[in-house]
Amino acid sequence: MKPYILSIDQGTTSSRAILVDHDGQIIDIAQQEFEQHFPQSGWVEHDPMEIWSSQLAVITSVIAKSKIRSADIHAIGITNQRETTIVWDKKTGRPIYPAIVWQDRRTADFCDELKADGKEEMVRKKTGLLIDSYFSATKIRWILDHVDGAQERAEAGEIAFGTVDSWLIWNLTNGEKHLTDVTNASRTMLFNIHDCDWDDELLTLFNIPKAILPEVKSSSEVYGETALDVLKTAIPIAGIAGDQQSALFGQLCIEKGMVKNTYGTGCFMLMNTGNQAIQSEHKLVTTIAWKIDNQVTYALEGSVFIGGAVVQWLRDGLGVIKKSNDVVRLAEKVSDTDGVYVVPAFAGLGAPHWDSRARGSIFGITRGTTDAHIARACLESIAFQTYDVLDAMQQDAGHDIKELRVDGGATQNEMLLNFQADLLGATVVRPKNIETTAMGAAYLAGLATGFWKDMDEIQKKWEIDQTFEPDAEADSTQALHAWHAAVEATKVWAALNHKKP
Repeated sequence: MKPYILSIDQGTTSSRAILVDHDGQIIDIAQQEFEQHFPQSGWVEHDPMEIWSSQLAVITSVIAKSKIRSADIHAIGITNQRETTIVWDKKTGRPIYPAIVWQDRRTADFCDELKADGKEEMVRKKTGLLIDSYFSATKIRWILDHVDGAQERAEAGEIAFGTVDSWLIWNLTNGEKHLTDVTNASRTMLFNIHDCDWDDELLTLFNIPKAILPEVKSSSEVYGETALDVLKTAIPIAGIAGDQQSALFGQLCIEKGMVKNTYGTGCFMLMNTGNQAIQSEHKLVTTIAWKIDNQVTYALEGSVFIGGAVVQWLRDGLGVIKKSNDVVRLAEKVSDTDGVYVVPAFAGLGAPHWDSRARGSIFGITRGTTDAHIARACLESIAFQTYDVLDAMQQDAGHDIKELRVDGGATQNEMLLNFQADLLGATVVRPKNIETTAMGAAYLAGLATGFWKDMDEIQKKWEIDQTFEPDAEADSTQALHAWHAAVEATKVWAALNHKKP
């Protein structure tokens, strides 16, 4: 058997390629950042050709660095930034417009119109999603409206839409395959997560021709092979999952009720809900976690917009630290925040509030407040926001969570994880391998091709690095009360400040 799986991890700010061996160990990683474009306030774009060229460059680089041949790669798994929307010419393979990134807010007014027209309940029941410019459908509509002749060409089947996974597969196979998997399809606002198919009523609502859509596959199967003139070898492409679903799988949260939280720029929490698509009563998103062997697994998801980004703000905005890692040393200068609370709603509030007008606030400042108190309050804000999402999940699921598996860059911060465990009253578990997003895609590809025999074999690859237990004497009642008061005050201020005279 060929000894390696290549995991392609195409993210919002960089493209990465990770080489994984049969023991589930990472052999090598190559990474390349690419440019972010902000043509107008609230607009975020990528160059699809740069996404592809950077991804191809890191694939080539990781093969060269590790001194293997492309012929040694058993299969490829793909995980990707979700919702980002690319439309390209089927004949030339060139995009007809830049990629509109998931963070882009240009279609917010259109989303408000759809909600005012009473469409939210229908969209929610079919897709599990709230109507929001976060998802792909309104982005596709915008491109078809603003590129000359795009609607007519779409109806004629001359152009193709895809999320980033589809775009990579199109290029890896030289235009032979136009497909996606159920996890990425479930983020478009066009896909019925119960029927597992594109939905005609939603396509009519957004006036999007079915001819531009990719074929939808499971998350773990052989989709095709790389073209010989791309990687000089025909390598099976055999696993696809959106980045957060891939992290859930990489954390081996394969039993119903298991939860993971990724602490990155934002925080993304997913709970495995088994074969049940739970419609949230607390503004969480219902999504497909994966589909393997014709069996669909669902998840509840809550997104926190500003997680680790609050530390970047301390570094770049306030200038109180030089490197992100310095935040712990600064925060440890004080034993608590002395009543200071930071609500980092720099880009609005995500789950479970979904208040796009909210802006960041600091409460409880006195003459004695120092940069250390603010730094500690910033770290604690990540844990408080995570608590709110988990609390909403517990209420939707109807049971308490005893364990939270964590990954992402901020999980190196033990002060944060100890505080998180105390706040949740639950065990926080950090694995040895925190590259869980890339590992999820690798596992999905390896399962489909027999690289790993079954889930039992994969589960043996997951190892605990450290467990953080809640302090039995810790009482977070007052702190949570104060935090929620700060959040509500932030929302009230935003509402008053944005009120039209």
